[in-house]
Amino acid sequence: MTTDRTAPPDRYAAVVLAGGAARRMGGADKPGVRVGGRSMRDRVLDAVADAEPRVLVGPEPVEAFPVKVQTTREDPPGAGPVAAVAAGLVLIDPEVPVVALLAADLPLLTGEAVSSLRREFTGGTADGVCFVDDDGRRQPLCGVWRVSALRTALTSVADGRADGLVGASMRTLLAGLNVTELPWSGAGPPPWFDCDTDDDVRRAEEWVR
Repeated sequence: MTTDRTAPPDRYAAVVLAGGAARRMGGADKPGVRVGGRSMRDRVLDAVADAEPRVLVGPEPVEAFPVKVQTTREDPPGAGPVAAVAAGLVLIDPEVPVVALLAADLPLLTGEAVSSLRREFTGGTADGVCFVDDDGRRQPLCGVWRVSALRTALTSVADGRADGLVGASMRTLLAGLNVTELPWSGAGPPPWFDCDTDDDVRRAEEWVR
């Protein structure tokens, strides 16, 4: 019996990072901002509806989300994305091999885009696959990663910095990993497009009309 290496791995988790101060949006609840009538946070969670578990890392209350969405917070609150990744991975069963790491402000992300990342991951030997934008910049919070590689990297970062994971960057976390870069070639707008400003939100609105 042969295995289709172009098929996405059957089992994966998702960690959605919903923290951050959103200073360029006046400190608003950025993931809660609506695009096309739905919050960006809900759009991202819907794009990984088949992930188990789905973990949301941020200040949102547990009762605001469906039972199948677990919530947690980085320690200490506001410690940055790497600390948030670590908090999310705590809730993932050790037997789950792959995790989608996603920012919560990706209103154009779709299940199709996540599947394309997972297919690329399955067909290779990299520690992770993430989209790159039109200028070739990696979008690490729009990618899928080997859970064991992330855990090893987190330990290395924590041991190598006086502040541990607090304030560490995603670039630092992923520096030693073998990463496959994937340009978006599908139909529709780029799934890596994130909304840091009100102008970004207006542009996303135009795309989803």
